[in-house]
Amino acid sequence: MSGSEVKIDPLSRVEQGAVLGAGVEIGPFCTVGADVVLGAGVKLVSHVAIGGHTTIGEGAAVYPFASLGFAPQSLGYKGEPSRLVIGRNCTIREHVTMNGGTAGGHMETVVGDNGFFMVNSHVAHDCIVGDNAIFANNATLAGHVTVGSNVFLGGMAAIHQFVRIGDNAIVGGLCGLQHDLIPFGAMIYGRSGLGGLNIIGMKRRGFTRPQIHALRAAYRELFYSGGTLGERAARVAADFGDDANVMHIVNFIRNGAKRRLTVPADAADHVAEPEAA
Repeated sequence: MSGSEVKIDPLSRVEQGAVLGAGVEIGPFCTVGADVVLGAGVKLVSHVAIGGHTTIGEGAAVYPFASLGFAPQSLGYKGEPSRLVIGRNCTIREHVTMNGGTAGGHMETVVGDNGFFMVNSHVAHDCIVGDNAIFANNATLAGHVTVGSNVFLGGMAAIHQFVRIGDNAIVGGLCGLQHDLIPFGAMIYGRSGLGGLNIIGMKRRGFTRPQIHALRAAYRELFYSGGTLGERAARVAADFGDDANVMHIVNFIRNGAKRRLTVPADAADHVAEPEAA
């Protein structure tokens, strides 16, 4: 244990070996394991349980009954010393759960900076979550999911294992996402497929009108023109090769995955196979 001006409520237990940065505050009825590292200014409000090989970045706030870093919910887990790494300035609200990795994945679950994880949200084993993520109440990731930066998951959204969600995407409340969601994509209603682009999110993050118009034009070409998905992606790359935002979508499609690609319900190929690109 280290760090100046650390405050630990006498009703909490911090095991020998835990590393506490300067200004850490641990409220009552918390438990902190021996292999836990808390960055400067981390605040555990009360009744927080942190175990395993868990690192939490500076400035994070963790609320009552959150459970972080304990054994993953995987039948294949055999006790290997996997890790959970949480970035800086995250807000982790009541009853949030996050697990470490497994040998069947990459032995590590990673959450980026500035995340806001609302009540009962869950990050499963071997997931990678980017910066500025917002998970509304009960949003849930299965194992091995990759979530980009600036992604919003609505309340009770459920994400299938191995799915990829691109940067700046949104998944609406009560949606069940079974397949990959492109960067800037919006899935709004249940399992109805891709519902367009996350225009509101782009406007909030300062995207210009020409940038949004280019993304809309590329979206129409990708999902509503003729040919295979691979052929359409090639046309978009030729037409928008100097547009970094559009190429971010094209590269996401081309890079392949274990899951199919979510496309609009009224597109010709309702769910595109990854190998088609």
